Amino acid sequence: MVNILVINAGSSSVKYQLINMEDESVIAKGLVERIGLDGSCLTHRPTGKDRFVLEKPMKNHGEGIQEVLKALVDKDHGVIPDLSSIKAIGHRVLHGGYRFTQPTIVDDEVLDGIRECIELGPLHNPANIKGIETCMELMPGVPNVAVFDTAFHQTMPDYAYLYAIPYEDYEKYKVRKYGFHGTSHRYITQTVLEYLGKAPEEVKLVSCHLGNGSSLAAVKDGKCIDTTMGLSPLEGLVMGTRSGDIDASAIPFLMKKHGMTADEVLTYLNKKSGVLGISGISSDFRDLESAAAEGNEMARTALNMFNYRIRKYIGAYAAAMDGIDVIAFAGGIGENDQDVRREVLEGLGFLGVKLDLEKNKTRGELKIISAPDSKVTVMIVPTNEELMIARETQALCM
Repeated sequence: MVNILVINAGSSSVKYQLINMEDESVIAKGLVERIGLDGSCLTHRPTGKDRFVLEKPMKNHGEGIQEVLKALVDKDHGVIPDLSSIKAIGHRVLHGGYRFTQPTIVDDEVLDGIRECIELGPLHNPANIKGIETCMELMPGVPNVAVFDTAFHQTMPDYAYLYAIPYEDYEKYKVRKYGFHGTSHRYITQTVLEYLGKAPEEVKLVSCHLGNGSSLAAVKDGKCIDTTMGLSPLEGLVMGTRSGDIDASAIPFLMKKHGMTADEVLTYLNKKSGVLGISGISSDFRDLESAAAEGNEMARTALNMFNYRIRKYIGAYAAAMDGIDVIAFAGGIGENDQDVRREVLEGLGFLGVKLDLEKNKTRGELKIISAPDSKVTVMIVPTNEELMIARETQALCM
């Protein structure tokens, strides 16, 4: 049995899955929360066994991951006899900058490279590094693979990823569009091609990863040629709490009006804006749809903004790729919200998009939901970033 452990280390959390790559089944998964804070907790979910919850102080990621490894081999709620059953560890790393264009086996040089990207991913990369270093310490000799959120998008041409600022600032500081959700967009792309039985050069795809954080990718010949997120995950679509695209001059204007610092305005745009900021109700689309159905105009406006921005980018990507063959919806909203899918697609009749309203009632299932005579195939593709990370890890290590 080839078992791969997938680690996603956040600033105060660790998500994990142990996957049997022979059949790609999840043997166990879980979450360590509130690392370094009061109320630290491990929730461990072994497949076929009862959930196990451990509440104890965990002052750093090392202690958190140590408890994960103990849970995996425990005689009562464990799923493997010992840690030698884990053949490799795959890590989600948010930002790989321009340097990392593919998943990479971690060594000291790679760790240094990830550290160099901390300035670009200050909230996530330090935690990702802690997760890698901890696993290297606790499981010496087991290969660790870094899978970068930004890597899939590094095939963009320069005219798509550059910002129109003095070029020397790109040369000196690497200020450019990088894109995110790359692991999800890669999984969506592979799944679409396999499901339709198509070669990469036969499909012009718009991949729609829609959740609390959302992004689109234009994929041609199996490669990303453009994406909505930029230097950070703030650019692009309206999101749960992120503003998405905004006139840069609005930022210093708001800073002066509110007396905000640079860090405060970033918090304002990342955590207080989006559909939450417009509606004043929630960043949860279920809450917004319930409020809109009851006549709340700002909830309806927030939903309209979200759907409009997606539709506008799909149209732009149709121009960028000289047409679209497939639109794929993924993520918590994309996979489950039939109203969002319907309203996004209603304005795309000029592309020959026809939605089958009955099929569109599907939730969380890999399925074609376009009408038989639609010129564009519309699909739901439940994304699986953990499995994609495990596949990339296996490809490098086995």
